[in-house]
Amino acid sequence: MDDWKDKLHLVYTTHPSAHSDTPSEPESSEPPSAQRLVVGIERKGRGGKTVTWVRGFRGPGIEVLCKVLKTRCGVGGSVKEGEILIQGDKKQAVAEHLRQLGYGVKVSG
Repeated sequence: MDDWKDKLHLVYTTHPSAHSDTPSEPESSEPPSAQRLVVGIERKGRGGKTVTWVRGFRGPGIEVLCKVLKTRCGVGGSVKEGEILIQGDKKQAVAEHLRQLGYGVKVSG
């Protein structure tokens, strides 16, 4: 089941290869323990909505890390200009999840 067309009409399966799309851990050229990420919140310029940002990630895999954080926090988000944006005030939750993944974390403000 390596071809995406095979999965297109898939309704349910317990076969392990069918679940290979779920990210387990972000891939990076540097180990998580060598990276120091800064987490903060921002309200200005966003129409009154709060956004949690993560800065300082180096290497490939920022999209995967964003997806992991969005899934664990149960909210939306995106990657823009090298920073991860998570919807809502999830600063403490994001910091805790990053620590569990092995990253060095500094909470700003």
